Amino acid sequence: MLTLPTETLGTLGAIVSDMEESAIRALLTRLARPHPSGGKVIERAAILAEGADFPEVMEWIIAHAGKPDTAMAAAPARGLHGARIGDSSGTEQRNALRYVLPADALA
Repeated sequence: MLTLPTETLGTLGAIVSDMEESAIRALLTRLARPHPSGGKVIERAAILAEGADFPEVMEWIIAHAGKPDTAMAAAPARGLHGARIGDSSGTEQRNALRYVLPADALA
């Protein structure tokens, strides 16, 4: 069993943390597209499809001033097939479909 001095362990912990940071940044840089606000937009489905650690990636987005995109899908239209049993008139909580990062977040 290898034992390291505590100051070395602290350094290794920082290196692992930096690797995770750089891996998340690389993932989001690859998935990001330009947004009209000048920032970058990332699809929630794309993050999930990557198989990355979704909660950790979401924490990174929030920590770097990422916001859910305000453009949400329109409520279902009323009509012959619009009403559903148990319909709550669109008041249910929906997950954001995409997230917008400021222009300098991935720099």
